[in-house]
Amino acid sequence: MKKLEGKVAVITGSSRGIGRAIALEFARNGAKIIVNYNKSKENAEAVVSEIKKIGSDAVAIKADVSKETDAKKLFDEARKAFGKIDILVNNAGVYIHNEATEFNDKNWNAVLDTNLKSVMLCTKEAVSEMQKHKSGTIVNIASTWGMINYGGAPAYGASKAGIVFLTKRFAKEFGPNIRVNAIAPGMIDTEMTARDSEEHIRQYSSEATLKRIGKPEEVAKAVLFLASDDSSYITGEVIIVDGGYNLRE
Repeated sequence: MKKLEGKVAVITGSSRGIGRAIALEFARNGAKIIVNYNKSKENAEAVVSEIKKIGSDAVAIKADVSKETDAKKLFDEARKAFGKIDILVNNAGVYIHNEATEFNDKNWNAVLDTNLKSVMLCTKEAVSEMQKHKSGTIVNIASTWGMINYGGAPAYGASKAGIVFLTKRFAKEFGPNIRVNAIAPGMIDTEMTARDSEEHIRQYSSEATLKRIGKPEEVAKAVLFLASDDSSYITGEVIIVDGGYNLRE
């Protein structure tokens, strides 16, 4: 029996990177997937094709999940496509590297709206559906940036710390039938990380206990654990997936 057999999962920002890896991992475990994207229809349709080759089903839905009308549209179309929603993965996110003195309203709002406001909007829509069936799981993609005092990205860190808070708040509010947890990745090999300098990647790897950066598939397997019945007695928790970087001295 596949771990997500018969389940329908909405994964925000799943046309690439960690979101794509989660979509494929869920599909391999029997879930039907809503591949959400905001910009690249081509990338989203490619993920849908990969999922269908695996033997599951998927549809790509364009929505800017930082906007209330788009978030509502996403879930309306998801219900039309597959009739229900069992799992939500709040993965959509952006990163802007600026020191506090360099920040402005535009950058702050872009990061907080995409990373944090979207979690509130999508959770609201998903829970309204999950409560009808008295079951559901939500996994939020936070970051170690929201738990450790990194420099250079105050809005990103604040948004991810906010996700940690919302995870715990939602777990309490929507239990006992809906579980809410989070994953906090460290540095993962994605397009976002590709913009980092080789020196930064080497430094992270040297300080991480496992001496390397992570792979999107490694995050996806942790998300699968929290989305499946394997974690049926876990809610309100944040699992760090960072190769032991947080253990550095």
